Amino acid sequence: MQVGIDVGATKIESVVLEKDGQEKHRSRIACPKDYLQIVNTIKDIYQQLEKKFNKELPIGVCHPGIHSPQTGLVKNAPNCYWLEKKPFQNDLRKALGKEVFCENDANCFALSESIDGSGKHYKIVYGIILGSGVGGGLVIDKKIVSGPNGVAGEWGHNQIPYFAAKKENFDSNNPREAEIESFVSGLGLAKRFNKTFGKNLKANEIFELNRKHDLDAERFIDDFKVNLAMSLSSIINILDPDAFIFGGGVSNEIDFLTEVDSLVKKFVIGKEYEGVFLKPKFGDASGVRGAARLGRGATY
Repeated sequence: MQVGIDVGATKIESVVLEKDGQEKHRSRIACPKDYLQIVNTIKDIYQQLEKKFNKELPIGVCHPGIHSPQTGLVKNAPNCYWLEKKPFQNDLRKALGKEVFCENDANCFALSESIDGSGKHYKIVYGIILGSGVGGGLVIDKKIVSGPNGVAGEWGHNQIPYFAAKKENFDSNNPREAEIESFVSGLGLAKRFNKTFGKNLKANEIFELNRKHDLDAERFIDDFKVNLAMSLSSIINILDPDAFIFGGGVSNEIDFLTEVDSLVKKFVIGKEYEGVFLKPKFGDASGVRGAARLGRGATY
């Protein structure tokens, strides 16, 4: 058995998995907004689970952002700013007095789905997270590929395709606004819909209007499909994954993956793509399940 902990902006979720993936425990509590409280809360959760199962258990933790290989500090975690520039993995190891494996939450999502989820039959699995932001995780042969800088898979921070920028008459001095994340994330969609149509709606409300055939929403979501397809094609042209697994709140609203699949073929080299676009078997639980799968053999 192994413990998995998922630290998010609002919750800390824990799970205990058997080797075959069977869940023996699952719980969720509110996440403190204080760094030391988070470390102590994870310590308390782990000690309670050790007592419950009367044995020492391996532990993995997933969280937003990454641990910089150069400094050992967390970076790129804007939604959990209390983790930024903190030696999270090292502090957890000191607090628990044992090895603790920490990893980016999108990577853990992809790992979980590649082992016993929707992507278990595929060699190269790319986890796509479309939520308030955009994230990604790359898994090859059931192992996370994070790279020497820890940023492999972070496709959402690439610049938007040229044609998307031209179509929207993009003009900004802020390079962050030119990232893919600004065009396909929940927050990005809401901001751009308000800018275009003067309607302050959340992403899920825009998708609901689209399903009701609101003309503004339909036109907007049609553009979203093209922007998403162009962005995914850049991943395919570099990595050519066997499977994309779509997670996150915006992905939950997408009921047109087949259409996106067809659009992608217009933008990839050779106009062909035989990979598959899938929804996750374990949904939002894949992150914490992936954390429980962490270990020396789980990453490159």
